[in-house]
Amino acid sequence: MTPHDASDAIDATDTADTIGVRPITASDLPDWLRAVKTGFLQEPVISDEDVENRRSAFILGRTQGAFDGSRCVATFRSFPQELTAVGGAAVPADAISGVTVSPTHRRRGLLTRMMKADLAAARERGDVVATLIAAEYPIYGRYGFGPATTTTEWTVDVPRTGLDPRWAGPADGGRVDLLDAEDVRKAGPELHERFRRDRPGAISRDARWWQMNTGLLRFGGFPWKEPFYAAYRSASGEIEGLVSYTSDDEWGDSNQPHNTAEVNWLLAVTPAAERALWSYLCSIDWITRVKSGRRAPDDLLPLFLPDPRAARVTSQSDWLWVRILDVVRALEARTYGTAGTLVLDVTDESGPDGGRYRLRAASDGTAACAPTTEEADLSLSIADLATLWLGDESAVRLAALGRVRERQEGAARLADALLRTSRRPWCPDIF
Repeated sequence: MTPHDASDAIDATDTADTIGVRPITASDLPDWLRAVKTGFLQEPVISDEDVENRRSAFILGRTQGAFDGSRCVATFRSFPQELTAVGGAAVPADAISGVTVSPTHRRRGLLTRMMKADLAAARERGDVVATLIAAEYPIYGRYGFGPATTTTEWTVDVPRTGLDPRWAGPADGGRVDLLDAEDVRKAGPELHERFRRDRPGAISRDARWWQMNTGLLRFGGFPWKEPFYAAYRSASGEIEGLVSYTSDDEWGDSNQPHNTAEVNWLLAVTPAAERALWSYLCSIDWITRVKSGRRAPDDLLPLFLPDPRAARVTSQSDWLWVRILDVVRALEARTYGTAGTLVLDVTDESGPDGGRYRLRAASDGTAACAPTTEEADLSLSIADLATLWLGDESAVRLAALGRVRERQEGAARLADALLRTSRRPWCPDIF
């Protein structure tokens, strides 16, 4: 995630020129990590073990620091990622994380310097988009990022669900089994590859993700509680869903259990697997509440329950932010809901990616995009194009807000017909 002072890019002063911004070296890593912890308001203590555990994950040439003398006062890193576009294509992405500016060095333009250098390098590499998870909303629009997915969390009141508390397993011939962490590290990557091919907004996971999320790789300052793991196997024996969850130990005054199962992550490639795993979680003895963890805003969870009101939304927020670096490749990478032609006039105040583009979608969902001098149908910023690109937002709604301008009547409705998706994009990960 990426926290820092939102005013950093607003009021840069000449003093920024005295602070060196550069890729870090191996010897800089402890000080860089301390600056990250300072920015996240975590205890600024770095052990040798922390440094060694993190070293292999960092590409030093893509890890920047701002140095005032010998002290690191701002941080920024990026790494390779794949993002699933509408239709299932995986596009190369510049994933940005670890962005901080120390509270002593606000309003000096340090983020702007690091961001410009990173995005320029990403364009040079041929990345189609850049991605990040924004800790604060107002910051990244000025760099051309737009919120492209939403995340929702539910809390399920188990006694109110209407589910049969005697549930003993799926009725479709499948089964739910408990697994160990090693089993998850073996089965999880292939299952996730199946999942992300079909979900716009999903991102790639490397082996390190599975190590961190099954406790094989741990970091100081981040407490680890060993979870339970369960898998749904179809009637053929194939794993189609996995869940990681923990439980508390809460009992009421009358010695009645009021325990909560908290989902770390739940991954499924079929509705049957989703239904079976949620039913399993709601059937565990002593569990009276289930916290869903981060889910898609149109998740099936509430409607699996006989009483959907038993699932109460407890959090909803923007999640994955996207910055388009190559408009033509981004628009050609995804598929479209109908045939049509739309000329977009895209402004990019913070970069070189603006221009006028003709998007021509065919009836088979594919499209061709090219720069054009034709009269525009729709005018919008590069950030708002990113918001529309994954299909979650409505051009009609953005036009009502004054963020998208119709140059031809009905252009916003046509954009919605072309761009919006039947299921909402979802990024289940944090990075």
